[in-house]
Amino acid sequence: MKEATTVPSRYPDLFGHPRGLSLLFLTEMWERFCYFGMRGLLVLYLTKSLLQGDDQAFAIYGAYTALVYMAPVLGGRLADNILGYRIAVMLGAVLMAIGEFMILGGSQTWLYIGMAAIIVGNGYFKANISSLVGKLYTADDPRRDSGFTIFYIGVNVGALLATLVVVWVGERFGFKYGFGLAGIGMLLGLLIFTAGQKYYKEEGRPPHPEKLHAKVLGPLTQLQLTVLLSFLIIPLLYLLIIYNGVMGILLILTFLFVGYTLLREGRKGGDILRDRMIIFIILCLFNILFWALFEQAGSSLTLFADRNVDRNLFGIIELTAGQTQFFNPFFIIVMGSLFSMLWVKLSERNLNPNIPAKFGYGIILLGIGYLITRFGLYYHNEAYLVPLWIIIAIYFFHTVGELFISPIGLSMVTKLAPEKLSGTLMGAWFLSFSGSNFLGGQLAKLTNSSDAIVDGAANAESLTRYIDVYTNFGLIAVATGLLVLILSPRLNKLMHGIK
Repeated sequence: MKEATTVPSRYPDLFGHPRGLSLLFLTEMWERFCYFGMRGLLVLYLTKSLLQGDDQAFAIYGAYTALVYMAPVLGGRLADNILGYRIAVMLGAVLMAIGEFMILGGSQTWLYIGMAAIIVGNGYFKANISSLVGKLYTADDPRRDSGFTIFYIGVNVGALLATLVVVWVGERFGFKYGFGLAGIGMLLGLLIFTAGQKYYKEEGRPPHPEKLHAKVLGPLTQLQLTVLLSFLIIPLLYLLIIYNGVMGILLILTFLFVGYTLLREGRKGGDILRDRMIIFIILCLFNILFWALFEQAGSSLTLFADRNVDRNLFGIIELTAGQTQFFNPFFIIVMGSLFSMLWVKLSERNLNPNIPAKFGYGIILLGIGYLITRFGLYYHNEAYLVPLWIIIAIYFFHTVGELFISPIGLSMVTKLAPEKLSGTLMGAWFLSFSGSNFLGGQLAKLTNSSDAIVDGAANAESLTRYIDVYTNFGLIAVATGLLVLILSPRLNKLMHGIK
């Protein structure tokens, strides 16, 4: 069995971390520029350009983002068993760029085809670049959590650039220009990853290189067949986006299958691995709740900003509705490095909260963010627009909660996963995001205020509806987070020493 690997010694560390981290940071940054640029424009494009109603736009958004995060389940397994992480990331980048350029066709049909291609590409890209980051460190390397937090900052630099550039261009000059910029960003990420692959080539090798180029079906090699099938699955995903009502059933069946697979592998590996698979599944369920509420950012919170928020920033500039998503990646970048150092300092003093407790704190902070909307009942102008500081405060608390969960969750997966299950477990982790995004799309329908908009203007009814729904979200999150904190000592025992 191949031992846990680090970057070869001929490549000295850069700023205290493996050199490959900086290149994976930049690759992920441009991929997130692509993804968040498209995500930031999607609901606005559906409602304003394609003239879809709120409920239909939320359903499409939820189905699309659910499929985006479901795809890594298969992409992780294909990387583990056939392609290796390096080839999988490159194939994913190509497919995502193709998808963005397809959307430039300008019709609903081309939008859905492009979305389907992006889904397949993300399946190859997302889980496997995160797995590559994990491969840069040994399992007991104390820099591991810090490395993932730095990597996560790269995610949010890309998201920040997407909201400042892609979303702004799309809303001001035409949606097609925004989607085109997103595709160019993905090509830049592919170029950087390819140019720097010597720093992580060994960590991303195919499990059986000799089989990859062997003929398996007529003249087709295993690699060629995998690429061909990847393109052939696009029409199926196109249909799932259109007939998104079946997504709930598909997700439940997928969850059951993946859960059974993990528990089966856990039983084979002994009591410790079994317990680790159990706690992994439990934390996935809490992860679903967190992100279902958090991911309102791209759907209902964007329309809330469009309809009921005074977006004037210090009397200097009027933000677009999509640009209000800027505050989340901005706060990540500002605070991410602080949290990276915080975990190290707390560990040195033996004060670092256990992983389940961090999940509890994160969910509570998310709930506090939503409860802040209550101030909107007392602070609004005659047009029923609440001040910008309310949505800034929402994103601040959501971001702090995110820093307690997301980079820690990525690091946790790479620690829990035995070598042969690394990509599979990372794919299962992203499956929980799939469930959360689908659930988030359904929850967003509760805020539907399109029937309360008169001549494009907000009113008291639409504002009250948003505040009431978000208050309920906040109360549910705070109660759940407190429950997780109470149970965290028992849950942590199932980790068997993983911190």
